[in-house]
Amino acid sequence: MFQPPLPPHYMRMGSDETAERIARARSALGDRLVILGHHYQRDEIIRWADYRGDSLKLSQLAAAETRAELFVFCGVHFMAESADILTRDDQVVVLPNMSAGCSLADMAKLSDVQTAWDAIGSAVGTARTVPITYVNSAANLKAFVGKHGGACCTSTNARKVLDWALAAGDKAFFFPDQHLGRNTAVAMGLDPDDDMVLWDPALPMGGTTPEVLRKARIILWKGHCSVHQRFTVDQIARARAEHPNVRVIVHPECALEVVMAADLYGSTEYIITQVRNAEPGSVWAVGTEVNLVNRLQTEMPDRTVFCLDPIVCPCSTMYRIHPRYLAWALESLVEGRIVNRVRVPDDVKADARISLNRMLEIT
Repeated sequence: MFQPPLPPHYMRMGSDETAERIARARSALGDRLVILGHHYQRDEIIRWADYRGDSLKLSQLAAAETRAELFVFCGVHFMAESADILTRDDQVVVLPNMSAGCSLADMAKLSDVQTAWDAIGSAVGTARTVPITYVNSAANLKAFVGKHGGACCTSTNARKVLDWALAAGDKAFFFPDQHLGRNTAVAMGLDPDDDMVLWDPALPMGGTTPEVLRKARIILWKGHCSVHQRFTVDQIARARAEHPNVRVIVHPECALEVVMAADLYGSTEYIITQVRNAEPGSVWAVGTEVNLVNRLQTEMPDRTVFCLDPIVCPCSTMYRIHPRYLAWALESLVEGRIVNRVRVPDDVKADARISLNRMLEIT
């Protein structure tokens, strides 16, 4: 998505002036406004959030808001789309910076998924192939899944959704994150070599064959999260060497070997809960986005919490929600101008809502 440059005076604002203007605009909008802050946002954004959470939780919280007219989603584009799908038509969802996308979501385009679906149909049929999309995907992929009898999933409920898919059909076509799909299927007892095949959209026939497709229970899309790809088994070994009592916890978007080497793995909310419920003095090496990891350490100084990756690279697209963009979006709303509204077309919204509601029914 294209984001035009901010007006020059916003670019000249210092952090104190930016915070003052956000506070004034937020106060002026009052109960009309709800600010949603994803866990991976920097603290300078999270401080203004009425709610903070993962992508689906924030969208569900928005859907439960009956009074608010305006939602400013401090996250990335697919998250704002989900909020627009689940909220009322008279409620407005704004993304402060339209260039805040998601490299994982961008790895699966509707045209490529449709091409793969048609090829799978030609090779083995799709009557008993159930498409599953991770919520970290565009609205039109959620709609594709809804239209073809599938469901969305989150990193929390992926196992329940895959269980349902394999009971409803012979195969699951899982996109866009191969690692969440593989880790979930392995936890269910499936073999990563015998029961799964990787579909590479850049290669003819996905880089596989009809024979392999017929055998597979899970067809995984070749996609990944750039942040969670950074975590390695070597980092885990180093953490254990430097901290003999460390507990290693990682997100299931990490590679299978990293998940297998960790003590625990689970969704962002699961990671937060485990660290919060741990005993004082415990030591945690965490394999997820660094803003969240640093916030856990700040909020729980009686524990040692650090990121597995020593370079601690933040999510670059999430980082595009700068406080100046938030100030601009809010002040525009105060002036009666809606900027950066995220609107999902009605036909896409209807089918996407089916896939989200189907997920909720399953779980």
